[in-house]
This record gives sequence, structure tokens and C-alpha cells, in this order.
Amino acid sequence: MIRVVLSGVESVGKSQLAARLAAVSGGIVVPEFGRSYTEGLARPLTLQDHRAIAQGHAEQAEAAAAANPALLIEDTDIVMTTAWATMLFGGRDDLLAARSSRADLHLLLLPDVPFVADPVRMFGAADARARFHAVVVQEFAARGLGFVPIGGHWQMRGERAAAAVRIFAG
Repeated sequence: MIRVVLSGVESVGKSQLAARLAAVSGGIVVPEFGRSYTEGLARPLTLQDHRAIAQGHAEQAEAAAAANPALLIEDTDIVMTTAWATMLFGGRDDLLAARSSRADLHLLLLPDVPFVADPVRMFGAADARARFHAVVVQEFAARGLGFVPIGGHWQMRGERAAAAVRIFAG
């Protein structure tokens, strides 16, 4: 089983790309736990919420991994949860930072596509988006993790992501 994680700031196409990769590869998608968690809140997010999101995502991913698919595609993981907490609360949380990513391959979607607003998205302004992207890149560096950058228009992203998975799979 190859675990691929899609990371990136809001509105870069992670969920769409996860579905597309699964469709062409027969893989299983682990949806973004943080989004469904956040949509159910009627208050601002807290650090405790981010810790709960990390735990919920890990449990959801392990349940999907139990099926032992050839390709497991995670729509974000602990890297993004930690980056979100850093962005929102101004510092890296030690408990989140201590959790490991289980990914074999990280694909980082670049913020070079237009932002699409929705009720749970927060950082649509160009400067905030760039700052959030820098926080994500810093989180990868702090964890000593590499990533494959995926940019370009929507179709190009799909092609580049599929190629990265094929190359990784050998």
C-alpha cells in the first residue's frame, strides 16, 4: 500500500484531486476530517479542536488502511493540522508536532489557482494565502519531510499528481 497525502492551503483542489486520483487508480480516499469537524461547529476553532481533528483523522485513516488498498489517498494529515494551528494560534503546538505523518508521498498543492470562498474558509486574501503557504512549507521542513510541489491549472494538477504517484510506485 502506498499512502499519498495531499497538502496545501485552502481552495487549491485537494478534495477534487483526491477524488480524481482515486478514480484513475482505484485507490481509497480518506476525506478531510477537519472540514467536516469545522462545518459542525457554531464557535471559533480552539487548539483542543485541532488536537481532536488530528485524532479523528488518524482514526479515519487507519480504518481505511485496514482495507489494504494499493493506494490510500489522504486529503490532508497531521502536517496540515499542525500548520492550521500554527496559523491560527501563532505558534507550533508541541502535541500536534509530536504526531507523525504516515505518508509515503506528500503532494503539496500550490496556491496558484483562484481562491473560492465558502463558509469555513478563512485565508482568501493573497497575502494571507501566501503567509499560510509559507507556514505549511515551514511545517514540512520542521518535520524533515519532503514533498512534490503540484501547481498549474486544474487539469495540469491532476496530470502532475498522477505522474508523481506513478513515479513513486516505480
